[in-house]
Amino acid sequence: MKNVPDLFILSEHAELLKKLQEWDVAYHQNDAPVVDDATYDAAKKRALEIEELYPELAVDGASTHVGAAVSDKFKSHRHSVPMLSISDVFNEGEVADWFNKLSSKDLFIELKVDGVSYSARYENGVLVRGLTRGSGVQGEDITENLKTIPDIPQKLSGTFPDVVEVRGEVYMKRSDFIALNAESEKQFANPRNAAAGSLRQLNPAITATRKLSAFAYTYGEISARDFATQSEYFDKLESWGFKTTRAWAHHARTMDEIQDVYNRTMLIRPDIPFDIDGLVLKVNDITTQERMGSRANSPRWEVAYKFPAARAITTLRNITIQVGRTGVLTPVAELEPINIGGVVVSRATLHNADEIKRIGVKIGDKVIVQRAGDVIPQIVGVAESAPDAVEFQFPTTCPVCGGNVVQESGMVARRCVNTLGCPAQLIGELEHFVGRKRFDIDGLGTKQLENFVARGWIREPADIFTLIQNHGDEIKRMDGFGEKSVANLNTSIENARNIDLHRFLFAIGIPEVGEVTAKILARAFGSLDALRNAPAWKLKTIDGIGDVMADEIVSFFADEHNATALDRLLQHVNVRDADVMVATTDGPLAGKRVVLTGTLANYTRDAAREILERMGAKVSNSVSAKTDIVLAGADAGSKLQKAQELGITIWGEEDFENVITH
Repeated sequence: MKNVPDLFILSEHAELLKKLQEWDVAYHQNDAPVVDDATYDAAKKRALEIEELYPELAVDGASTHVGAAVSDKFKSHRHSVPMLSISDVFNEGEVADWFNKLSSKDLFIELKVDGVSYSARYENGVLVRGLTRGSGVQGEDITENLKTIPDIPQKLSGTFPDVVEVRGEVYMKRSDFIALNAESEKQFANPRNAAAGSLRQLNPAITATRKLSAFAYTYGEISARDFATQSEYFDKLESWGFKTTRAWAHHARTMDEIQDVYNRTMLIRPDIPFDIDGLVLKVNDITTQERMGSRANSPRWEVAYKFPAARAITTLRNITIQVGRTGVLTPVAELEPINIGGVVVSRATLHNADEIKRIGVKIGDKVIVQRAGDVIPQIVGVAESAPDAVEFQFPTTCPVCGGNVVQESGMVARRCVNTLGCPAQLIGELEHFVGRKRFDIDGLGTKQLENFVARGWIREPADIFTLIQNHGDEIKRMDGFGEKSVANLNTSIENARNIDLHRFLFAIGIPEVGEVTAKILARAFGSLDALRNAPAWKLKTIDGIGDVMADEIVSFFADEHNATALDRLLQHVNVRDADVMVATTDGPLAGKRVVLTGTLANYTRDAAREILERMGAKVSNSVSAKTDIVLAGADAGSKLQKAQELGITIWGEEDFENVITH
């Protein structure tokens, strides 16, 4: 009996294909990925799983799709031999499933370079055409751009076929990427984006100024073949004048050998001067390759064994100390730059002295770095201890102001006690104050604040509102400023003079009070005066305000320095009162725990949260077994997946609107 997909499966598959197509255009045409590799891989894997269950969906699905259509900015040509992609595998089990089906167990293992694929056609040894992968059938003409790359010869050396299409990867070394971003106004997110943007320039002269490199690893059309294995083909490529990844290549004949190469490559990954995102496992024998053939979009004789996108191994160069706005000293790992999930990471948090001791990390060790979504990268373990590693000594004085550092009883954090005289604490306080969900003042970044503080023009938040009045002419003469930028800064400051109560409470830096708590306080008290005069017992009656938080709030407003600074600030700003909210106790969302994920078409995240909370829901940031509803918009990620695994009710935007309009 035919397996027929239900409407839910059809809808899910169609949505996955729509996302994959959008992401492919962003990646292949615009050189500006909108999701990381892990998100893309998960969506494609799910689409392929559905197509395996329902083969009729594969006719024009992920199984047959390669790259993206060519951009109309370029001339295009048809590939004489389709330029296919490589199927991905993500764990040892998936590799074993593929490996066990092979008739030939002799594998040639190469690095999977994170760059941009190219095809270079040579006739009688002369480069006549260069193409991008494009759709796999049709590619963009980048002939003149390829000629600017030293690693791609314009004339072949030695003996060669009359016609050969050499295919490989254009990439940018990590050091060249860092140098490019340092001298360029346009900042690229990672070396792959930089390579793609540089290679696909309409003006080859711009490509020539970028330090692009290239490897060759396979072929398309070839008029005569005199090599029997992939390994021998590498010999040919090198004799013709190409560079290959031979230095990192391996042979393997068992699963243990494959996994050993994988593990060892993960360890040396930070020492490789360019980004890789996995290994390519190929049947070494060319005749066997030809006999195995290809699926619609990928060869059967090779797979890409992908590295975990959110983790990587790199070298810990040093540990430095950052001093935050509350005086807390945070150790920061200075890393050998490494690409994790599409972002080059060179720094990671180590949290505190106890965490350094728990992990057992020392300067010089190879460390495991984790990055997930927008979370700050962190070190989660030591991959390999260095024999000459140096133990880090936590400072006893503040590295910024020289003040004493204390560790309060029962606390892990170490804090600079010079709260009024430490510039780092003032800069941190001001950065927080002008942030997007607080006073939202454009034009006051870290560098500007540091400059103004160093000149004595800003000593507290209130000084921001007299900055242009008192020092506008001097600012215009400073590097990076001028009439227009000062005018824009003045407009931003003036717009900030009127502010909602919850944003004000979030901005002034009350200990323990974040964005959500500030909203709770604003709705509970309605005005700043009511909150400033509230006793601790009254604060403790509010849902979400605990004993410690209540005491911190009372102490903050009772502090003489804080009270004086607040009064000076209030001379320049108007704090709008909030409606005192009484959450409904009998509505459909009363007491429900709701998590928001993804992007809604008609509501900002803040607006949706506001509506949910007004209907009595408790909105949280993480999905757990206690969650009642997950409201999922477009591009929902791991939270949606977890909700599905836990069997939690999932709402789309239409479900949300049905509830709030009835």
